[in-house]
Amino acid sequence: MLVHVNPTTDSATPLAAPPRSPSRPRMHRAWIVAAVTFVTIIGGAAFNSLPGLLIDPLHTEFGWSRGEIGLAVSIDMALYGLTAPFAAALMDRFGIRRVVVVALSAVAAGALAGVWMTAAWQLMLYWGLLVGLGTGSMAMAFSATVTHRWFVARRGLVSGILTAAGASGQLVFLPLCAWIVDRHGWRPASVTVALAALVVVPFVWLLMRDHPADVGLAPYGGTYVEKPAPAKGAATRTLRVLADAARTGPFWLLAGTFAICGASTNGLIRTHFVPSAHDHGMPITAAASLLAVIGVFDVIGTVFSGWLTDRFDARRLLAVYYALRGVSLLFLPMLLGPSVHPPMVFFIVFYGLDWVATVPPTMALCREQYGEDSAIVFGWVLASHQVGAALVAFLGGVARDVFGSYDVVWYAAGALCASAALMALVIRRAPQDGLVAR
Repeated sequence: MLVHVNPTTDSATPLAAPPRSPSRPRMHRAWIVAAVTFVTIIGGAAFNSLPGLLIDPLHTEFGWSRGEIGLAVSIDMALYGLTAPFAAALMDRFGIRRVVVVALSAVAAGALAGVWMTAAWQLMLYWGLLVGLGTGSMAMAFSATVTHRWFVARRGLVSGILTAAGASGQLVFLPLCAWIVDRHGWRPASVTVALAALVVVPFVWLLMRDHPADVGLAPYGGTYVEKPAPAKGAATRTLRVLADAARTGPFWLLAGTFAICGASTNGLIRTHFVPSAHDHGMPITAAASLLAVIGVFDVIGTVFSGWLTDRFDARRLLAVYYALRGVSLLFLPMLLGPSVHPPMVFFIVFYGLDWVATVPPTMALCREQYGEDSAIVFGWVLASHQVGAALVAFLGGVARDVFGSYDVVWYAAGALCASAALMALVIRRAPQDGLVAR
């Protein structure tokens, strides 16, 4: 006990102890929200494992051309992207939890309804429209919204981790769905991904919170701010943000590079790698396993990219990523064969590290350029990503029907990646201090 000695009386009187600072929780609630977001993206992304596995089974059972099946996949991908910016605004208006629960339900409904389809238009309705709207509402704009609201420090790292969730879903569901398709047919696989989406709903409703102020906390690494009032006119705001961003050069450069990113990943590898490998005699299960391995290294590469984004110029990172991806795609036609050999394994590891490493620096550049509107702007940039993916998902199938091979598609994608590397280098810095908010 602290005492004070009175010089006149020599008596000791106790002094009040200094006030103790309130105990702090071991883990900030932001990390729990990030974990729920990670699991949600995995559950919602389960469907993305299916299209590449089902092109051949659907072609065999119904006689639909690969172009028709690719068109349904392209509708899904385009809606995935076009829904994202509106979903970000809807989250501002109605809250993250409500939007995500509805989105998961739409994915489950589309996957289940597809079990009973008998015509190509039903494939486009169930897998294209319903699933596209659902997955689009849980697209990367969801990650951007959570990151922007709950984190000030470690934003690059968190955006990398959440981006890697999609790859983690691929890692979990690709081998499982490939095994189900091979042993039991494509319908049980569709039911499996529907159930995966539904299982996540309780976690979102019970553990997700829309804003740190809902639980009386400041964002991680920041100071406490009041929760803003719900933003009305979500669609109007989304279109206004697009109109404002479209007047700036960096928006078009970011949209162009990200369109090429989508074309060379979701549109090309995720949709056409398995059937292309199967064309060369490789079993579907082996090709799907290789695609899943891409998911393993995608997680590593994306998290590492987030770490790099917190420390280095995002423009130069993007240029390096796109250049390396383009070179790897040019070599792929020479590596495909009936068996898995060391050069193919090297490609899988190399490509996996680069798969969506582009996302953290692209998010960072959106934050740098557009501030509070960055989540919605990133939603529009993501829309371009999915439009690029949709075009290649469709045109890749058409090219296979016309040429009997995917080789021309691989070479064209490699050339596109080279152009994306050049575009990334000419993105100007933002006028305000040129620093990314972290």
